[in-house]
Amino acid sequence: MKFTKMQGAGNNYIYINCLEHTVENPEELSRFVSDIRFGIGSDGLILIKPSDKADFFMDIYNADGSRAMM
Repeated sequence: MKFTKMQGAGNNYIYINCLEHTVENPEELSRFVSDIRFGIGSDGLILIKPSDKADFFMDIYNADGSRAMM
């Protein structure tokens, strides 16, 4: 699966384009990719999904697998 790691303002996240890929268990994937020892290392996971209200919808998960509040 292709991903992009971006950083800004002291945070870094893994982005996945869900217009092209499907993520079955985002909570588990967020914990795995965020692990600095066994994964990629990040503050969390952001899934870019289609939206009926805007261009895209960002589904954000913290490094512990919980859904982030915006």
